[in-house]
Amino acid sequence: MEVAGERLTAATFEELAMPLFDQLYNFAQWLAQDRTEAEDLVQETYAKALKGFSSFQPGTNFRAWMYRILRNTFLTSRTGLKVSATVELDSDESPELSAGPETPETILIEHSQHQLLQAAVESLPVQFREVLLLCEVEEMSYQEIAETLSIPMGTVMSRLSRARKALRESLQRRLVKA
Repeated sequence: MEVAGERLTAATFEELAMPLFDQLYNFAQWLAQDRTEAEDLVQETYAKALKGFSSFQPGTNFRAWMYRILRNTFLTSRTGLKVSATVELDSDESPELSAGPETPETILIEHSQHQLLQAAVESLPVQFREVLLLCEVEEMSYQEIAETLSIPMGTVMSRLSRARKALRESLQRRLVKA
């Protein structure tokens, strides 16, 4: 098999797959809600993808193929089958701050909003969370999401609509509590 005139080799795989590493890791971390589990998922995804690279259909969407392998690996893992209610704070990542003078108060408010949104997204069921993240964070088209999740495009749109509604409702409830 060939990709744009090249044989499907380990070097071709590396050329196609390595630019996706950070995106896949971020998606895995959102799905698993655990850094160590996300690292394991990405490692297993790359191992499975390399092993099955000969089955990749040249001319199809490689990115969607990799995300589908990651998703399937997650769903068959012990993490994908259990419901986790924990919220891990990422100490490495600082929230994006708005333009203007940074004060302890503005930093606290921004951090609180980031935590609130993260907790609301993490509380969504996996099928809603994954479609929302693929659309809004990974900026995939509806068609790419449909290919990645192996579902019809109408289902993508329906799940995305329901995910956004559930996210809005969750944020409203959390804001009332705060």
